[in-house]
Amino acid sequence: MPTIELITEINAPAKRCFDLARSIDLHLISTNHTGETAIAGRTSGLIELNETVAWRAKHFFIWQTLTSKVVELKSPHFFADEMVKGAFKSFRHEHYFFYVDGKTIMKDIFMFESPFWILGKLFNLITLKAYMTSLLKQRNLVIKQVAESDKWAQ
Repeated sequence: MPTIELITEINAPAKRCFDLARSIDLHLISTNHTGETAIAGRTSGLIELNETVAWRAKHFFIWQTLTSKVVELKSPHFFADEMVKGAFKSFRHEHYFFYVDGKTIMKDIFMFESPFWILGKLFNLITLKAYMTSLLKQRNLVIKQVAESDKWAQ
């Protein structure tokens, strides 16, 4: 199963970063380039334990819908969401927040499987892992920029 691990240092409290990472509104800002919208479930505000959100976005020139659910949540240090319906065979995204020496270390672990057995494995290797890494880095950059500014209060 392909796995992406990212570490982002943020000069802000862990609780602020934790909440920004759960913000549907901020997620939409970070994925603006895909035309992403939240179409069902929790569509704004902070997603909570056992809540779902359905996203619609254009990836690889195709409009896709994906529903994920928050399956674990321990404020302000950890939450995990998993796909319940969508283009992946499966995915799990774990979000960790450690407050160390006046800054937050945000760690993402994104594990995914593509459908279509051998073709899916080739797609992962050639394209998908790099594409997902880029999306997650963009998302984390937006979280960092907002957390370190006055914009987080909005």
